[in-house]
This record gives sequence, C-alpha cells and structure tokens, in this order.
Amino acid sequence: MTRRTATRVSTLLTTLLVVGTATVAVPDPARAAAPATVCRVRDGRLTEISGMVATDSGFVMVNDGADEASRRRIFFLDARCAVVRTVAYPSRPRDTEDLAVGADGTVWVADIGDNDRTRSTVALWKLSPGARRPVLHRLTYPDGAHDAEALLLDGAGRPVVVTKQGGSAGVYLPAGPLRAGATVPLTLAGQVRLPLTTTPNPYSFFGRRLVTGGATAPDGRRVVLRTYADAFEYEVTDGDVVAALTGGTPRTVPLPDEPQGESVSYSRDGRFLLTVSETAGQPPGTLPTVLRYALPSAPSPPTPAASSPPAPTASTGAPAAASPGATPDGGSRTDVGGTRSLLLGVGVIGAGLLLAGLVGVVRARRTRR
Repeated sequence: MTRRTATRVSTLLTTLLVVGTATVAVPDPARAAAPATVCRVRDGRLTEISGMVATDSGFVMVNDGADEASRRRIFFLDARCAVVRTVAYPSRPRDTEDLAVGADGTVWVADIGDNDRTRSTVALWKLSPGARRPVLHRLTYPDGAHDAEALLLDGAGRPVVVTKQGGSAGVYLPAGPLRAGATVPLTLAGQVRLPLTTTPNPYSFFGRRLVTGGATAPDGRRVVLRTYADAFEYEVTDGDVVAALTGGTPRTVPLPDEPQGESVSYSRDGRFLLTVSETAGQPPGTLPTVLRYALPSAPSPPTPAASSPPAPTASTGAPAAASPGATPDGGSRTDVGGTRSLLLGVGVIGAGLLLAGLVGVVRARRTRR
C-alpha cells in the first residue's frame, strides 16, 4: 500500500467512525428538479476543473494541480464556455482547488489542496481587476497540514478556508491581514458537520461527507458548501460566515450523479447554483458541463440529529445564457424513497461502504499531487 493510499484509508476510516452511528433525516433526491445545461467547455486544457465562479460576462475556472504548464493558468470564459483569455502564475502553484470573487471583482485562487498532508504552507493567489499576474499569499495551519478544497469570503472580504476531512470539517481564518512575501498563520475558527444524505454519487457514502467546494452569494447573505453529492446552503447574518457554518441549519440541494463534482458557484443574480465536474477520468469525448440548479425558496427543517451538527455552504458567480428546460447528459437516479431515518453501523455495511468509497476516491484522485 502506497503512502498516498494509506492516507486515503486513514481518512476514510475516520469518516466512517465519526458518522457511523449518527441517526439523521435523509432528503429525497427525487424531489429535486433536474438541472439545466448552461454550456459545455470544449477547451482541452480544462479537464480537471476544480474551481469555478460566475461573472457578469461568463466564468472563471481553474484546474487542480496539473503537470502540463498550459493547464496551470486562470481561465476566463464567455457565457458559452469558450475560453477568451488566460492568466499565468508568476511561479508554479501546487494544487489549486477553488475560486472566489470579491465584491470589487478581485479573483482569489485557493492553492490549498494537499492530498498527502505534507505541505508546510498553503497559498491564496490574489488577482486584482486589471492585474496581469496574481500575487501569492502564503498561509500556515496552527495544527498541522490539512487537505482543503473550499474557499469562501466573509462580509469583510476575508478568505475562509474549509477543510476536506470527513466528519467535522475545519473552518479557518487568517490571523491577520495577508501580506505578499510573508506567511500569515491561520486560526481554527470552528468546525462544521454536514448532514448525511442518500444522494447517489460515484463515491457512495464518502462522496456525501467530503467538502469539495464552496461559494458566497453575490449579496453576501448566503454561503454554500458542496460534496460530491449535495450542496448545503446557509443564511449569513451581518457577514459572519463562520457563525453561519458552525451554528446554522442548511438547506440541502441534491446534486445527484455528477461525475466528479468539485466546483460550485452562485449565479450573478443569486437565484441558482452552478456546478461543473472534472472529466479527466471519464470516457473519451466527455466534456465538462456547467449545470444550473434551482435553489430552495425556504429553509428545510433541521436534518442532522444532535450528534451531527449542520453543514456548511459557500458561493459565487452568475449563470450565463442558460438553456431553459435543457437537461444534462446522464440524468439523475432517483431511487431513494422519501425522507426517512437512517442508522449507519460500522459492521458489515460499514466495511462495504469503506471499500466502495476507497476504490472510488483513490481512483478519482490517482492523478492528483
């Protein structure tokens, strides 16, 4: 067993043990409206899309850590998902996993992926409006290395990093203002535990527990966090994203059967969620497809039991020239009947879930650094 695989096993076992005995209410993905197809990305450099934000003119996207230099760029796309320009980094990023956009149009690239948990620092790249190159800001965790794939912005414009571990995800804030050329410590501001669902996805149980992206609504009053299976949206009061994630009750938006969903954004009017999946491990010819999901009009009743606090969320972006009524390739499986209580054990069922999740997640991340 390689070191990377051993790390995966440890993470997945921890996830299973943390949530193995939690009793929760399970939302029914059959009740979710099918997403509309906004556009398909045809540029061959964008196959491992890990971050996306919507803008007034289209989208911004990044791949995760890529071996080919042509893919290690910030990509700007129009409303039809055609690349119109790219921005290079002044030095090589390690593992770019998410994007956020500030109220002034500043684009933040979260270079925070760390599959093997070996990085002494992580980074945020800040691309100001009109700038030709992003500026690097280094950060360090107070409690050892973490893998993370979600970046949010709070009401003051501060970056909020949410880690990817199963069970309780860490919510981290910079301890002070970011400074180019300096390393700023992060502080652990709290933890968020996602509600457990039964939404079908390629990675089964584990695909529902790992935070793979986040976004903040254009008005700053909501944030969303996503997994491989669902999105969880929180109301934000007075710009306090940490309080929303750690103490709020989320609305659940099922995102069933996305191939490898790691990106989420709000539309520019805040009415929809937009997602896109990686396609690196998909059949030849599969194109990354931007999907548009309708948001719930009212909060759902609390889903987790006392032992499972609610889940986080994040957001950004706007949908461009959507095709109303269109549906994405490969429709949703809706074979989960109604809301019900689910009791998960760590016996034979747990072992089966562990094996399925391990095979799926390790295969999907095989090419990652």
